[in-house]
Amino acid sequence: MSDSESIPSAPGPSKPLTDSYTYHSPKPTAPGPYILGVDEAGRGPVLGPLVYGVAYCPASYNEELDELGFNDSKALSAETRQELLGSLSSDPENLGWSVRVICPQAISRGMLRMPATNLNKQSEDATILLIREVLESGIQLSEVYVDALGTTSKYEIYLSSLFPGINFTVQNKADATFRIVGAASVAAKVTRDACIEGWTFEENDNDEWSHELGSGYPGDPKTKAWLQNSLEPTFGFPKLVRFSWTTVKVILDKSAHTVKWTDEGQASLVAAFKSAEGRDKDRCAVTKDLSIKSVCVL
Repeated sequence: MSDSESIPSAPGPSKPLTDSYTYHSPKPTAPGPYILGVDEAGRGPVLGPLVYGVAYCPASYNEELDELGFNDSKALSAETRQELLGSLSSDPENLGWSVRVICPQAISRGMLRMPATNLNKQSEDATILLIREVLESGIQLSEVYVDALGTTSKYEIYLSSLFPGINFTVQNKADATFRIVGAASVAAKVTRDACIEGWTFEENDNDEWSHELGSGYPGDPKTKAWLQNSLEPTFGFPKLVRFSWTTVKVILDKSAHTVKWTDEGQASLVAAFKSAEGRDKDRCAVTKDLSIKSVCVL
């Protein structure tokens, strides 16, 4: 069994990631109150999902948590991260964790719709959803630590207004400061890596696209090469790609076939409007405002 298949929060073998989803570990049984940390993995990459993670434990468990070695997941090797996820799952009485996996299609739909749901708003929604579902499971939270998203003070006030009675700390690099945020960082990063490693391209049964993706960041030469080699001029990219990223838009504008969209309903509406404008040009302002089209109306 590969590493990606052994991660419970990742899709199963040969299962395409087509929808966003939430995974929760078994609920801890130790008495509260609990502290909870929030962090993410995958905000910047042009490929794959954005994953938000939370980890939580009793406030009285802090000393034991310090000994487990959690830290900013980016500062740890992949092997260490996977071992730490095992540690996070090794004490179900005291430790719990959850992830929200936001699929690339959902990210793009949100950012491209009108009005747009930008990445910050999608991130906030994921954070709020995870905290709310942990509370709904019966866990009593006293402290929540969040790795910074935007202006820290405003975000603290906003979260506190949604969850009165919980003390929120929103801080830059919280994953390196608070062990419980480091644990959330590990859960998010290991889940995202497993999603990428085990990605199933639903668009092609022969899996013709290479898995040499690089880091997924737009500046990575391997990722750039993969994007250039994976473009289908008519249909674009597989669903692994975030179509809302500027990097992708530039490639599509330069190398894909141009498509002109015609909305027949909109065209008819515009024509009717122009026709009405022509009829209205000699009418006075009062009759236009009151929609009086003939003396019969009077």
